[in-house]
Amino acid sequence: MFRIETEKELLSAFRSRDRKFVDLPKGTSLPLFVRDYLAWVDPYGVRVFLVFTAPGSKRPTGIAFRRDQQGDKALALRVCDWCRASGSADQIGLLTTDVDSKRRVGVNLCLDLRCNEKLETAANLSGRSALDDIKALSERMSRFASEALGMEVS
Repeated sequence: MFRIETEKELLSAFRSRDRKFVDLPKGTSLPLFVRDYLAWVDPYGVRVFLVFTAPGSKRPTGIAFRRDQQGDKALALRVCDWCRASGSADQIGLLTTDVDSKRRVGVNLCLDLRCNEKLETAANLSGRSALDDIKALSERMSRFASEALGMEVS
């Protein structure tokens, strides 16, 4: 769990190149108390924002993703690389972000980044705790930020 006191603090979690795209959802009131991570989709459905803390860290990290064109919606089920949930192309698809001015990276994810809800539901249905799954999800987010984007997440 972590707390974000101000909009300035929230924006500082993102790389400077991404801050201009961050648009908080209407009705957001600060401070925010965040249990696992914070994710939201912009009003146009083009960008998806993620704010999380790496395991053992107190400092939030933010990533601004773009939803890329999903192509043929009739394709078979897809699997989220972070929570392993399966779904159709309108639920799981390629989210990309710029590494720098010349490179973009992408990962197949739940398009709304509600991975934690899916993990909790699956754990509840099987009668087990979701804590280990949520921890692994946080580790995957941190690994992506660190390895793919070169962000310092500790």
